[in-house]
Amino acid sequence: MATYLDFEQRLKSLEEDIESASMRNDGVAAKVLQKELDNEINKVYSHLNDYQKLLLARHPDRPYALDYIELIMNDSYEIFGDRHFRDDKAIVCFLGKIENERVMVIGEEKGRGTKNKIIRNFGMPNPEGYRKALRVAKMAEKFGIPILMLIDTAGAYPGLGAEERGQSEAIAKNLQEFAILKVPTVSIVIGEGGSGGALAIGVADRLAMMEYSIFSVISPEGCAAILWNDPTKIEAATRAMKITPQELKKANLIDDIIKEPRSGAHRNRNQAAASIKNYFLESLEQIRSNPNFLNARYDKLMSYGSFKF
Repeated sequence: MATYLDFEQRLKSLEEDIESASMRNDGVAAKVLQKELDNEINKVYSHLNDYQKLLLARHPDRPYALDYIELIMNDSYEIFGDRHFRDDKAIVCFLGKIENERVMVIGEEKGRGTKNKIIRNFGMPNPEGYRKALRVAKMAEKFGIPILMLIDTAGAYPGLGAEERGQSEAIAKNLQEFAILKVPTVSIVIGEGGSGGALAIGVADRLAMMEYSIFSVISPEGCAAILWNDPTKIEAATRAMKITPQELKKANLIDDIIKEPRSGAHRNRNQAAASIKNYFLESLEQIRSNPNFLNARYDKLMSYGSFKF
């Protein structure tokens, strides 16, 4: 059953009316209602505020990494473990093909349903997850295979065990090593991009965000708790933090915004997956056309935070 957010309730009502008209075989009414639904979708999604975009990024029906991997990859083979401690289910790694292009895909997976969410640790990786990501990235580099990374996490897991096993070192190591990988890399924020948990697989030749995703140094709830000592001021924090793709593109912190289906990726997974696939293949062609893409990556990374008086 589809989940509707507060601002989508009118859409829910119209869709139920269309379904009812179809069951009555009332084609005229269904056609009129469909036109009204299309107008309402355009109205709602053309005027979303930052907080509503945050809710869409966290939408329970939103496609996760494994959903996209299933839709865009063929001949895929999952790779497990970091060869040091254990396999972290919050990060998934697949070797396979996108169309005829060999590719390594690394994704953060939140999981669906209570049991699976617990197995996936709600998409919050431990250090062994980032070490697994680095291991398969190095494997891809060895065999000249490009890498696609799908970011979707509230943040790296902050538990005691994770800190004891070197969470900050694992993230820092990934930042360093991904910056110098000798293969083309593309990273896409598909939902939430939370702090170092996102950055650990976010250093790439191309960094893009889905239209209704977010990228932030801290959650809006955390920001509200720190600045106002009031976690309920989440809407004000969301506006102040500038975490939407449009704001980040304006600040030159991301390269591109990937257009989503009109009413969000959660309403049309196939179309959203096709957009990701096309963006990856187009970006790969552009990166390969530059024989000095490693220098271009370095220059881009070094430009972050620069400004002129």
